[in-house]
Amino acid sequence: MTMAAEIDPTRAASTQSRGHKVEAAGGERLHYQGMEFAIRASAESTGGAFSIVEGLYPLDTPLHIHHSHDELFYVLEGEHVFTVGGTELQAGPGDLVFGPRGVPHTHRRVVPRTGRILEMFSPAGFEAFFRDLAEADRNGQFGVDDLRRIGAKFGVTFLV
Repeated sequence: MTMAAEIDPTRAASTQSRGHKVEAAGGERLHYQGMEFAIRASAESTGGAFSIVEGLYPLDTPLHIHHSHDELFYVLEGEHVFTVGGTELQAGPGDLVFGPRGVPHTHRRVVPRTGRILEMFSPAGFEAFFRDLAEADRNGQFGVDDLRRIGAKFGVTFLV
């Protein structure tokens, strides 16, 4: 796992100065409990600045708090409802929702299992959470306790 604080500043400057491209259908593909995610930008590709994960076929997200990362959602397809700090926000294609660190938030789709969103995390490093979820799934570890354990490793408290 590479957290933002562990990125070598020399490497970060070099990574940022050479640019990075991910093709439309590209990115590292990960699966967890029937969900599919694509890592579009990582700590390695952004020099630790941010990471972006696309939810291609995800489920709704239970109430949780990020203690170390801010999260920004950009809706690509579908109708979504975000609850951030007790405020319900409806969002459709082109809309953007911000979930600051330390504030409980959740996300659901108006039509289950439809719609796509990009999730940006700052600083980078949270994409490793999705890698760990995929590994846990491969190992048959996908219960609520496993989700809490993996979340805690990345500074997330699930309130389920």
